[in-house]
Amino acid sequence: MNIRLTIMIALYNSSQKIYTHLFKQHKLAWNIRKEDFLSFPKKSLGYHLGLFYHEKGFDVIPKLENHDVFHVITDSGTEIQDEVAMQYLLLGNGKISLYQFAMIGIGTCIYPEYFKMYLMAFSKGNTMQKFYDLDFENLLKIPLHEIKSSLAFNLKKYLNHHNLTTL
Repeated sequence: MNIRLTIMIALYNSSQKIYTHLFKQHKLAWNIRKEDFLSFPKKSLGYHLGLFYHEKGFDVIPKLENHDVFHVITDSGTEIQDEVAMQYLLLGNGKISLYQFAMIGIGTCIYPEYFKMYLMAFSKGNTMQKFYDLDFENLLKIPLHEIKSSLAFNLKKYLNHHNLTTL
């Protein structure tokens, strides 16, 4: 394993518990086991989240379930550079947090060769409907394609960003 990856994984693993304790103390865990997600309707967000956990070999981290939903609804990867890009995407979508800025700063410094990818992720987040603060636990039975299509594109923001008034 290369040194950059080792550093990022160590930082992530050590900061995750601290982040959850400090910033997620009022958030309730969903109390859904990863196997239970696969019992949701086949096309639902919940089912696809179950597939995500199964295919990646990940476990549910209590109070951080939304982060995994972000991967599913944005089709984001889970490699370290993808995690940094996810933070850029969330920033573009309007989310702001100290942890996010730390991830962006450290990740950009350690993996500068992905900066173009990070900017593209920011732009993608900026053109999507605001989603980072949705209560995804209550959307688990909704078909994933409906959620994706409803969040995919904020036409008004796109037009304003490109100084356009009509198509």
